[in-house]
Amino acid sequence: MPQPLVPLIATPNGSLVHPSYFLLVGIPGLGSKIHFWLAFPLCFMYAVATLGNLAIIFIIRVERRLHEPMYLFLAMLSTIDLVLSSVTMPKMASLFLTGIQEIEFNICLTQMFLIHALSAMESAVLLAMAFDRFVAICYPLRHASVLTGTTVAKIGLASLARGFVFFFPLPFLLKRLSYCQTHTVTHSFCLHQDIMKLSCTDTKVNVVYGLFIILSVMGVDSLFIGFSYILILRAVLELSTQGAALKAFNTCISHLCAVLVFYVPLIGLSVVHRLGGPTSLVHVVMANIYLLLPPVVNPIVYGAKTKEIRSRVIRMFSQDGR
Repeated sequence: MPQPLVPLIATPNGSLVHPSYFLLVGIPGLGSKIHFWLAFPLCFMYAVATLGNLAIIFIIRVERRLHEPMYLFLAMLSTIDLVLSSVTMPKMASLFLTGIQEIEFNICLTQMFLIHALSAMESAVLLAMAFDRFVAICYPLRHASVLTGTTVAKIGLASLARGFVFFFPLPFLLKRLSYCQTHTVTHSFCLHQDIMKLSCTDTKVNVVYGLFIILSVMGVDSLFIGFSYILILRAVLELSTQGAALKAFNTCISHLCAVLVFYVPLIGLSVVHRLGGPTSLVHVVMANIYLLLPPVVNPIVYGAKTKEIRSRVIRMFSQDGR
């Protein structure tokens, strides 16, 4: 199939060539009819993600007894998931429904920055939640003094700042490249690795910086989360009764699910990208799972496993049914 002609724009100094827009493929190998029908489950997923995360934020906001570190971190996680799903899913649904592939160059870079920055923020909040569970189980008497409201707020701001600072250079690193060959992004959204591959100039700086931030942000976070759970498991196994051990570890189940849903696709996607070669269906599927699954699954898991949230939701529906 011939590549559509994309208008090219020279930068003011004339040394770089940027396309006026990129072309999003969606899911490679699938025709327009299949894309059209895939838009409906995608819209359903977006509705579940939006309503679920809004419900969790609302419940934590109005229930004063939920103003504890674990639930405040959960509210942060739901806020990030809400924004992340809004950055990716509507554009994907539009692509699938209408078949309009174009995404303006600067809008693509903005979407790319938001996807990566929000993912880093989510990783930081998951680390903070692991630290909260570690202190609550290993040092229960010190939990209230260690994780005060001020400390939780500072952790939230630090997560926000780190995601912004580390990923803010990415759009500018991509703007220093020329794109004089293909302009087709083989995904339904813009990611740094895929835009970088479209360049016809040296991308060594992008490769090195991209690897650096993945290792220093997500890599370090995952190591600390793993270390936290080793200490938690050791503390749980030292408890005197099996019932107490199960009760303590049960408080971590929802967080463990969130960690696995976030990190397993991320690690898989990173490995597949580092192997190089043309973008395949495996790349695309892993990227879709990584970005679309957490905002949908997290509110369902936390809603089902957290007694306080579950009881409030049931109460809300029972009041509506009267």
